[in-house]
Amino acid sequence: MLEIGSKAPEFCLPNQDDIEICSRDLIGKWIVLYFYPKDNTPGCTTEACEFSEIAPDFSDLDAIILGVSADSTKKHRNFIEKQNLTITLLSNEDTTMIQEYGVWQLKKNYGKEYMGIVRTTFLIDPNGIIQAIWDKVKIKEHVNAVEIELKRVQSLV
Repeated sequence: MLEIGSKAPEFCLPNQDDIEICSRDLIGKWIVLYFYPKDNTPGCTTEACEFSEIAPDFSDLDAIILGVSADSTKKHRNFIEKQNLTITLLSNEDTTMIQEYGVWQLKKNYGKEYMGIVRTTFLIDPNGIIQAIWDKVKIKEHVNAVEIELKRVQSLV
């Protein structure tokens, strides 16, 4: 697992509109990079909707919100349209980047074991350094906690 203070792994992934988004193009911005299991599932929908609602506040703090899952760009488009999301979703169908961030892990559900995304959020500063990590995220109050931590860390810079 990555640690606070370490350099965030670089990435280039297609967004919901099949436009490549690269971390190198985001240098100078704060990045809220959150990994979630699957589009249009209850927890993931709640998290995406809450991030969308608060996105203008993050924009005012010079931060961009990027959600990442192994879903296709087409599934992301459907998810965004169905839920009226305003955030950017990145597709990592081969899970390469998801694995680099250490969030592709063995999960258990109803007695079955399988590999999947563990809901995790990284706060990355304008120089590409990880400033905060939330692992095994519980959705309730998560988005607010991220905003509070972003403001706190920015006040130290």
